[in-house]
Amino acid sequence: MKLAALALSLTLATPALADWPQTLAAARGQTVYFNAWGGDARTNAFIAWVGAQTEAQFGVKVEQVKLTDTAEAVTRVIAEKAAGQDSGGAVDLIWINGPNFLAMKEQGLLHGPFVAGLPNAQYLDLGPTSPASVDFTTLVEGMESPWRLAKFVFTYDSARVDAVPDSMAGFVDWAAAHPGRFTHPDASDFMGATFLKQALIELAPDPAVLQQPVTDDAFAAATAPLWVWYDALRPNLWRGGETFPENQSVQQQLLNDGEVDIAMSFDPASTAAAITQGLLPETARVFVPRGGSIGNISFVAIPYNAAHREGAEVVANFLLDPATQAQMQNIEVLGSFSVLDPAKLDAAAQAAFAALPTAPALPAVADLGPTLLEPHASWMTRLTAEWAARTTR
Repeated sequence: MKLAALALSLTLATPALADWPQTLAAARGQTVYFNAWGGDARTNAFIAWVGAQTEAQFGVKVEQVKLTDTAEAVTRVIAEKAAGQDSGGAVDLIWINGPNFLAMKEQGLLHGPFVAGLPNAQYLDLGPTSPASVDFTTLVEGMESPWRLAKFVFTYDSARVDAVPDSMAGFVDWAAAHPGRFTHPDASDFMGATFLKQALIELAPDPAVLQQPVTDDAFAAATAPLWVWYDALRPNLWRGGETFPENQSVQQQLLNDGEVDIAMSFDPASTAAAITQGLLPETARVFVPRGGSIGNISFVAIPYNAAHREGAEVVANFLLDPATQAQMQNIEVLGSFSVLDPAKLDAAAQAAFAALPTAPALPAVADLGPTLLEPHASWMTRLTAEWAARTTR
């Protein structure tokens, strides 16, 4: 269904939806400056495709401003506000998550709430505890719109490994039986920190405390089982747990070279993509702990002073179109899993997802288990600092 027709069919749903035809009219001819991390060629190509589609369908161009750090865009908006530039801002749309979103929300730097007024929001689960409604424990409250799913997974070489750990606790016995064949990135790296957070969620006596800002007492109680677990695991890690890969890419290379048997990623499709690029053996496969794994949603937000606010809403809405989400999930295009709720899709949209190319190393959504919410950001800071202190003693 065309977006305009869809909007008209929902005219009485909310005032914002009733205004959607006006939004489309105002957006025509605008160029949206989409500030997004530029470090991944496939993502950049997908954003370019989105721009071509929105220009053809709605007369809205997209210019990607490639960032090395999202904080660059946040700083730009802060500087504009300090200078009194409350309209005509340089940033129209930002790929944003976690602390950067919290900073903009707390400082009143965001346009919105706008998500409920997007016609394609009907395909989202916006329940209060949904990953689409909570960003690193910060309530979204319609101030940012989902666009792609990230989920923590492990990669292993099935040619060398018959059975993988089915829980984080199980890594201790697995490493003891296969000394030197497992490691994790240094915890100063996001991936290494995520490995520790995944274990913390499973091992903490009361995981609910992780959703609150960390305190000294809560940290001591929640992490006590984690350090017992890690002290048992570490001696059997690669190189005796005395050194760690710098990041995910280095660990993936160790897996490809046969030095270790397990690696990790925050992208369930990355293993299949790496195989096609010759970066992993064709026998590489994906697994997650039986209780699920940490996941989060990548969002887009619109600054309060965006020069092309209507165009930004059109782009955000287009990113939620089921056809767009299916294109994004296509392993031959990007391979990022959809943020849409399958139960809210009609038969045609479900068929489009079912018809996507598959690969032996590409897991099905059902294989990934539940999505575990990220702990409050303050926990990661304390966790990585404590890990560094323990490993340098």
